[in-house]
Amino acid sequence: MPQSNFKSFFPGIEFKEPEIVKLKDELFEKNGVQVFMLRLDGIDPIISGNKLFKLIYFLIEARESLHKTIITFGGAFSNHLAATAFTCQQMKINSVGIVRGEKPRLLSHTLQFCIEHGMQLEFLSRSLYKYFDSKFLQHLKNKYGQHVLIPEGGFSNKGKEGASLINNYFEDKNFTHVCLAVGTATTMAGIVDANKTQTEIIGFGVLKNLNDIPERFNEVKVHPSKKYSFIGDYHFGGYAKKTAELLSFINWFYRKHSIPLDFVYTAKMMVGIYDLIEKKYFKSGSKILCIHTGGLQGNDSLAKGTLLF
Repeated sequence: MPQSNFKSFFPGIEFKEPEIVKLKDELFEKNGVQVFMLRLDGIDPIISGNKLFKLIYFLIEARESLHKTIITFGGAFSNHLAATAFTCQQMKINSVGIVRGEKPRLLSHTLQFCIEHGMQLEFLSRSLYKYFDSKFLQHLKNKYGQHVLIPEGGFSNKGKEGASLINNYFEDKNFTHVCLAVGTATTMAGIVDANKTQTEIIGFGVLKNLNDIPERFNEVKVHPSKKYSFIGDYHFGGYAKKTAELLSFINWFYRKHSIPLDFVYTAKMMVGIYDLIEKKYFKSGSKILCIHTGGLQGNDSLAKGTLLF
């Protein structure tokens, strides 16, 4: 998708065209592989990475209809909520965030950011959040009026179709593998479904026990003939969980490549890629693309000085 289209979809926001950069490392040379990174984090400091793509068709619907309110869902550290709040404010669309869990005494940096950018927050206990029904959806309609509803993480056909636009940046580059971190699997579903090449798409799960990828793909109508690989060994304890090892890797990676990673998604994928290269998972001659899915604002929840950047 050309940059000019970004600007027409999102007036008032200056987007940069994402770059593909080559990563240099003795490990890669030793194993005969080339590794590249698609810097979706460079599009915009706030609406960075895959979030923009998953939102795009919902925002078009809200802009072009009478439903000038968007309601969406997420946790206390949700990049999706932050991106939605920021973009809706820019586009003069009302936004409401349904937050998983009781309201904490101190709001996370992400939730503070959402409020600062005009998002109205409503907190829902984890049990109700997990099983909310038509009665709750009617409550939203009664309270906020007609609106565009975005599922958590954009997980839907619209979110998948938006994510599929990412393929435009690499489908003609002859990569043998394209790797990305997986949360709701919306972005992976879009990339897999739009893949018309022999490139192997590999998803790295960032949630513990993320065992239902086929069911998720079926729900958003990924064609059953599409092939992909999924690896769930690098979640570091679960969603938004971290260890000293992971944080140390982020700092090491920044020193080596001058690229900041977020601890929720992309860092976990990169740990996996390095480990798999070491274990000869990728054949000599492989040309691997890693998608940096942004979300760097999530690092603001870490103690000051934890990371080098």
